[in-house]
Amino acid sequence: MPIHLDDLDVVSEIKGVSSALIVPCNLCPGVTVAVRENRPFMRLTRSILKSAPFEEYMESLQSRLQEVGVRTEVFRSHLYHQWFLCMWTDGRRKQLEKAVKGYEAVIVLGCDSATETVRQVVKSMDCRVIEGMRVAGIMNAKMRFRWPDRLSFEDCQVCPISKPTEKEAISG
Repeated sequence: MPIHLDDLDVVSEIKGVSSALIVPCNLCPGVTVAVRENRPFMRLTRSILKSAPFEEYMESLQSRLQEVGVRTEVFRSHLYHQWFLCMWTDGRRKQLEKAVKGYEAVIVLGCDSATETVRQVVKSMDCRVIEGMRVAGIMNAKMRFRWPDRLSFEDCQVCPISKPTEKEAISG
């Protein structure tokens, strides 16, 4: 049940910034992009640690930002247990803290929890946090493995996330 995300207009949000570190969560945004493009999330014989559609998405984002004069780099998480930005260890967060030095902004590709993780890491730094995606709902999908190497998500539906009513929010 990955979270389904909608893209936000990062280029308009980045005005006045000359450098940005792109910090992606690899699972939910990767699944979102693959499903949107109707492509396999992963091709295991080509790259067992990367989602080609998501890599292309990030390259496109970098190109668009470069066109407006913003230098970018992607903070990569190659190990599977690091793919979930919202659950990073203290060690991984310290690596991000070191990597952020020298950048004016961080662009987060992930959910609200991923963004909060980055905000906590950079809170004492002079660095803007820019959301690159917004939660649209929870994805209900069937994971499929197609021989010889395709891992895909099919029959996807986006289920809205229930928000508390005003009465529940006040009493809760």
